Amino acid sequence: MKLLKQFQAVFEGNLYRHRSSTHGDRVAQYLYEDLYDLNQSPKFRDRVDDESVVLGSANRTHGVKHRRGDGSLGPIVPGESAIQDPGFVVARGSLATIQIGVEVKILAKAMIKQIDRVIGDLKRQAEEFRRSNPQAIAVGIVGVNHACSYRSVEGDRVYETGKGKSGPHPIHEAPAAILRLDEAKPAFDEFLILRFGATNCEPYSFDWVDSMEARRDYSSALVRIAGSYQHRF
Repeated sequence: MKLLKQFQAVFEGNLYRHRSSTHGDRVAQYLYEDLYDLNQSPKFRDRVDDESVVLGSANRTHGVKHRRGDGSLGPIVPGESAIQDPGFVVARGSLATIQIGVEVKILAKAMIKQIDRVIGDLKRQAEEFRRSNPQAIAVGIVGVNHACSYRSVEGDRVYETGKGKSGPHPIHEAPAAILRLDEAKPAFDEFLILRFGATNCEPYSFDWVDSMEARRDYSSALVRIAGSYQHRF
């Protein structure tokens, strides 16, 4: 499960800096690698092999103005060449339209404070995927931290949960945040919550709340996405 490994790598052994726009991109692209490895949609696999479908190199479709997504895949613009990156099966290029769109969010701390914004962003992104293509498969992935404490780093500022205005510890907010996230679920074809624990303190350890549950939920979602792709496209 390459996506799960990449999600873990965002925190494990690394300082996680908030407000970085690259975390979701790095995680989302691996869904397509896993979908290829799953090999349950001949249409998807054949089109990846002949580079007629690609991962969006600019996270947008040509000629269509919309907000930035974390990972979109679809037919390449006719006449353009795909870019093949070492270590990846799915090539990159400019998209003519979107067939699969992935939006990734990570709730590490101050979850309830930002939950309305996160839910709104998720819903709007699903709408944007379908604005490009009403048949687009919209996938939402939200990581929810369950650590007993957390240190956030924003630029030169460091905040520790449980102190001053930094808010409660993640473990105290996670259940309520997950309940609220149900509001965004109907906007997506697949909506996956990844429960993890990370303090963002050296040595920057990472744990899944239930690793088997994470693998089972993600694997099941992949099977359904493969079936939807085979049926819709």
